[in-house]
Amino acid sequence: MSLYFVAAEASGDLLAREVAEAVLAKSPQTDIRGIGGPELAALGIRSPIDIAPLSVLGFVEGIKAYGDVVRLADAAADDICRVRPKVVVLVDSWGFMLRVAQRVRARDPSIRLVKLIGPQVWATRPGRAKTLAETVDHLICMHDIEAPFYEPFGLPVTVIGNPALTRTGKGDAAAFRARHGFAPDQELVLVLPGSRGSELAKVAPVLLDAAQRITSQRPSARVLIQPAASIRDAFTARYPDAASWATLLTDPAERYNAMAASTLVLACSGTVTSEVALQGAPMIVGYKTGWITWALARGLLYKKTHITLLNILNGDQEIVPEFVQTRFQADAIAEQAQDWLANPERLAAQRERQNTALRAMVREGEPAALIAAGAILDELAKA
Repeated sequence: MSLYFVAAEASGDLLAREVAEAVLAKSPQTDIRGIGGPELAALGIRSPIDIAPLSVLGFVEGIKAYGDVVRLADAAADDICRVRPKVVVLVDSWGFMLRVAQRVRARDPSIRLVKLIGPQVWATRPGRAKTLAETVDHLICMHDIEAPFYEPFGLPVTVIGNPALTRTGKGDAAAFRARHGFAPDQELVLVLPGSRGSELAKVAPVLLDAAQRITSQRPSARVLIQPAASIRDAFTARYPDAASWATLLTDPAERYNAMAASTLVLACSGTVTSEVALQGAPMIVGYKTGWITWALARGLLYKKTHITLLNILNGDQEIVPEFVQTRFQADAIAEQAQDWLANPERLAAQRERQNTALRAMVREGEPAALIAAGAILDELAKA
């Protein structure tokens, strides 16, 4: 019983590891190989290709990286067809995974293809539902609102809920503060600068500037910075003096403890925002992409007002403040943060707003990874 995971980005690599672990828990004899990053490698699944060039962002950046995307899709398909697994699980990363799937399907139709996390057809380009249905055998998605888009095309769909919400329990805020020497009442501002190289370039500088503005007004506050593993080395190279004015967190095991301990979080938009909400930390979300990408998204493609999942799945209303593109300015973000920190009742109200919105997103039952593992094992049984 052979299984092959393909994960191209940090969040997909983490989910691939969790689902692979769940598969092995249910079926220890399953042989798993794959392409990914450090998370899959931690299970002993060594990637035959380097997927780092796939950390791109936006339309223009995607065009610039198109040669890498095609080259790596060819390399991925080559290795999959060499190994000839029974089932391939393609995790997130719509454009790249579609190309891999099409190549594998053309060369070896006997290999069953599972897409783990579908494109956001409910927000933009619903026609991708038909494309996906024509390419893969099964979709494992996060939200109930996705399934109806695939019904007309007969694609089997398994809904698992948001993996971030079943990934872990509450972090240990007290233990984190004690370990780092922070007082129980000291204000901690956590910066989560993203997981892609392009986010390191476009998002991180503004979030870090905002954090420094906050601490210039509140000298007793301490900034924590937790770059994703995928950009950690690049972050250190770009900001060699960060440790002189902030606490740089490099241990992945501290991830949720740091979130739980934080008074306030400044986060790059992405999967991490659901994790922050789960840890009960009030947050401000920021994002910026290239201007051509922004114009295309706002004018033609994107159908929602907001970009944060907590906001979108709660009636597309702004539960979490978003500072995006033209509004993504350090002074504006710092002003919002200062208002909360100077008025603890407003900070508490924001925490409660997030908690209420989060409850609307929680799916009862097994953890997402176990549900996904069950669906994948069902596909293996059909192969």
